[in-house]
Amino acid sequence: MQTDSSFTFVLFGGTGDLSMRKILPALFEAHRAGGMLAESGKIFAVARHVADRAGYLEWVNEHVKPHVSKNGLDETAWASFLDRIEFVKIDLGKPEDFVLLRDAISGLPGIRVFYLATGPSLFVPICHALASVGLNENSRIVLEKPLGYDLKSSNAINDAVGEIFAEEQIYRIDHYLGKEPVQNLLALRFGNVLFEPLWRREWVESIQITIAEELGVEARGDFYDNTGALRDMVQNHLLQLLSIVAMEPPHSMDSDSVRDEKLRVLRALKPIDPRDIGKVAVRGQYHAGVIRGHAVPAYATEPGVKPDSTTETFVALKVEIENWRWAGVPFFLRTGKRLADRVAEIVVNFRAVPHSALGASALRGGANRLVIRLQPNETIRLYCLAKQPGEGMNLASVHLDLAFDRFFREGQMEAYQRLLLDVINGRLALFVRRDEQEAAWRWVEPILNEWAVSNKPPKPYAAGTWGPAAASAMLAQHGTCWLEEEN
Repeated sequence: MQTDSSFTFVLFGGTGDLSMRKILPALFEAHRAGGMLAESGKIFAVARHVADRAGYLEWVNEHVKPHVSKNGLDETAWASFLDRIEFVKIDLGKPEDFVLLRDAISGLPGIRVFYLATGPSLFVPICHALASVGLNENSRIVLEKPLGYDLKSSNAINDAVGEIFAEEQIYRIDHYLGKEPVQNLLALRFGNVLFEPLWRREWVESIQITIAEELGVEARGDFYDNTGALRDMVQNHLLQLLSIVAMEPPHSMDSDSVRDEKLRVLRALKPIDPRDIGKVAVRGQYHAGVIRGHAVPAYATEPGVKPDSTTETFVALKVEIENWRWAGVPFFLRTGKRLADRVAEIVVNFRAVPHSALGASALRGGANRLVIRLQPNETIRLYCLAKQPGEGMNLASVHLDLAFDRFFREGQMEAYQRLLLDVINGRLALFVRRDEQEAAWRWVEPILNEWAVSNKPPKPYAAGTWGPAAASAMLAQHGTCWLEEEN
């Protein structure tokens, strides 16, 4: 991914948590790799809580450096990275301050990238302020989630931003799409003859997609209590992963070919009848419990959360896709906070053999499965049956690890690093197009609306468990279970 593309990268929210943990470390890794960032590329941080460049670099050394030095730090590379960084003090509530930014970056070569690592309420004011000083031309803008609270508010933001920036200038980021195993899923399916013929209803029994967190709401209680797991994780991350898993082979890997196929999946999602939501959707809220030996409080007692809150911290869904390839195959989506482990994975359960001369083991559902682990360790593992050593024909589960680090000398690229390089180089395939986002909101809204008028509170679950028992019961109705329940 070497590039000679000159760029000016402007980071709004330069002292925020996302900038500290993800964006600046990702840019440093690209800088340290050599050749990934043009020598002329500059980074401009925008904030109002720091006085000047010296103060900002002091903040970077204190807060960002620990996130890039876990495996040792090349001080020479770090010093040269800091040379790329400039600082502009702006009050985002004052459009007239944007003249300072215009003057600071005027005359610099290459494309301009504006990364909005801010709250969504600032997206439109920032875009209008950029346009007022002529900075919406020869530029790209990156929008972080959440992009709206529902379909109406999402459309309002997209309409306003779309008046200032063309669709091909807008990069709606979903970092899960930049993860290495997701890229390898595309390679496995569309670069090999082995998997694609089996990737359909005739051979797949069910598919699970899980994003589980051990953490609670941390310091985001105010935000989360007005958002919930369905908006925070399902509408974007989980439905994007589902569309990647289920999409048809694109005719090429250019941006619109890939995103057209993802859109077809989202539009083929079976609409959920409000009367059936209790059967296909489980919502839960964590109570006090224990995680890794430490007591953790209930969600309702977290700072910023209303004591009588009915916001869900856990969601499990049964999803169906109404097309020729996937008709009748259930997709089970699950996400939650304060669960038993931090894991994100895709599990493809293949159907059992139609007849077994080798005993009942070969007839067990899930004996053949593909597990794509997205975090914490990124791996792809194929499970199958093999004969146990010794007398008789006894079968046992074995697995093949697709250990990419053994074949490729280069280390895996972190998701934000890949996506930021894609923005700089103008590659849109891994970013969400507006019509994708609208289709996802349109499918989610009946669930949101039904929960809003329902008098039923979320089902309780103890922190440190895998969520409400109803989530397991939903799968049991289809003769299957979550992956961890197999063990």
